[in-house]
Amino acid sequence: MGAMLKAMAAAMKLVADKEVMPRYMRVAHQQKYDGSLCTEADLAAQEALITRLQAIHNVPVLGEEMDAALQEEIWGNGKQELWCIDPIDGTSNFVHGLPYFALSVALIRDGKSVLGVVYDPVAKEVFAAERGRGAFLNGVKMHKHSVSKELSGALANVDLKRLSGKLASAIASNPPYASQRNFGASTLDWCYAAAGRYDAYLHGGQKLWDYAAGSLVLEEAGGHVCSLQYDDFYEGNVWQRSVIAALDTNIFNAWKDWIRTHQ
Repeated sequence: MGAMLKAMAAAMKLVADKEVMPRYMRVAHQQKYDGSLCTEADLAAQEALITRLQAIHNVPVLGEEMDAALQEEIWGNGKQELWCIDPIDGTSNFVHGLPYFALSVALIRDGKSVLGVVYDPVAKEVFAAERGRGAFLNGVKMHKHSVSKELSGALANVDLKRLSGKLASAIASNPPYASQRNFGASTLDWCYAAAGRYDAYLHGGQKLWDYAAGSLVLEEAGGHVCSLQYDDFYEGNVWQRSVIAALDTNIFNAWKDWIRTHQ
């Protein structure tokens, strides 16, 4: 891992230790306009991350817990280079005591992530990637590893609630894979796919901070990704992007073909 990735990971660990984990299952929450949850821990972690990241590299920071108008302003003004952060991805899990949530940070340059770190403070796993230089798990380079080589035997991560009724019904009635999971933290979903813990991944629509770091980890681990509409994952609406992904090439092609036939 390069020096900046290490600095990002160190900053995220400190913020998790100070602002996130002391509040785990001990914090009140409120509902946002889109139905998702926000807690004092999200807000405190976001502010702490902004301070620490700008000390590493002083560019604008776009955070999940910012007002939508401010997010769009930061994206428009800082598109050449900016930080994108999700202080706690999987806040519902965090509130309810489910140990599947993470902090996510990406450095975006000219519209694409060039550095990404996802930190799971429960498992103490650091997933990190630098464009063109590979992906790492706890500082060790990740090597392409998929348990299944056929879609029929795959373990898939599928978020059904954001899919069209037609596609969701097809998956529910006749899934092309062996087994299915979804635990509600997109940033970790990407990284688990990169590590071969999921063989296939499908999500109907993610925000920028959901995919900014994780998609880079998967790509740098040797995985493949596109959206429901485009073969180029980065084409289309930056604020709402669907995901079709897999680590293994054969599974990815079969998964993409099946989904696009049934959507």
